[in-house]
Amino acid sequence: MVVFLALFIIHHSQLTIHKKYFKQHSLLTTDCSLKKILMKSYPDIDTYIKDFPADKQKLLMTMRTTIQKAAPKAVEKISYGMPCFYQDGNLVYFAAMKNHIGFYPSSSGVANFQKELKPYHTSKGAIQFPLDQPLPLKLISTIVKFRVLENQQKALAKKKSSKQ
Repeated sequence: MVVFLALFIIHHSQLTIHKKYFKQHSLLTTDCSLKKILMKSYPDIDTYIKDFPADKQKLLMTMRTTIQKAAPKAVEKISYGMPCFYQDGNLVYFAAMKNHIGFYPSSSGVANFQKELKPYHTSKGAIQFPLDQPLPLKLISTIVKFRVLENQQKALAKKKSSKQ
C-alpha cells in the first residue's frame, strides 16, 4: 500500500508507464486512466466549486446553500476530494460529475428515503441528480436533517457508553 501511495507522486509523462505497472500487478481492474485515480486536491469548497463551468457552479452553490440551511452547525471540509459537511461525523458529501450532481448521504440516507428517491438513480450510499432536471431541494434538506439527527444520536450513544 505504501508503494501504491508513493507512486501517486509522479510526473505526468510517466502516467502511461505506471498504468501498465498497476495493471500488471492487478491494482487496476478496468481500463481506467491513472489520472482518474489521482484525486485533485482542493483546500476548500469555494476552490472546488470555482473549478467547474458556470452551469455546474450554480448547481453546486445551490447544493451547498441547501445543506448549510439544513445543518447550520455543520462544518465544511474537503474529504475524498469532494465537499463534505461534518457534524458529529460526516453528514453528507456532494460532487459535480459529467452528467449529474452526486449526493452522498451514506447508506442510511438513501435507504430511509427510497420512496422519495424513486425518480433518481441511486446506489447504496449515493444519489444522482441529473444536470437537466431541477435539484429536489426539499428532499435534499430533509435527508440532511435526517443525517444530523442520526449523527447526534450516534454521538450521544457513544458518549453514554464511554461513561459506563
